[in-house]
Amino acid sequence: MDRRGTQRPPFLLVPGLVAVLFLALPLAALLLQTPWGSLLGIAGSPTAMAALRLSLLTSVAATLVAVILGIPLAWLLARDALPATRLLRALVIVPLLLPPVVSGVLLLSAFGRRGLVGAPLYSVLGIQVPFSTAGVVLAEAFVAMPFLVITVEGAFRTLDRRYEDA
Repeated sequence: MDRRGTQRPPFLLVPGLVAVLFLALPLAALLLQTPWGSLLGIAGSPTAMAALRLSLLTSVAATLVAVILGIPLAWLLARDALPATRLLRALVIVPLLLPPVVSGVLLLSAFGRRGLVGAPLYSVLGIQVPFSTAGVVLAEAFVAMPFLVITVEGAFRTLDRRYEDA
């Protein structure tokens, strides 16, 4: 029995525990193989600090991009303010469904030097998006924005419209 007094179905117990093991095993392997004695030296090295700074910079920038573009989109989707809202919502979810390699190919086809947007950026302005900090921010925002839009859209749907009117 679980905490609420309901019977645990035995046929779910084994696959459920295997799933926990499947998710926890990589973390346990990482923790067991970490060189804890030299961790501070490695983490404090100039290379690690540069990587940490770059990761922090790109993740904050991607979050800002996702917030600036995603919150208005979430509101428009929640209020059915655009034509074909259901299709647009499906397009928002697409990055969640794609394998990372496919997402990378899509981003390259759009922002690569020969891409739809990337070609004019490169030929006219000399801006190359792939393999740059801007490219990392773009990829992170592409992956993160659907999570933000779906969550904020749900919040907007439950929001009393009187607060918006005020």
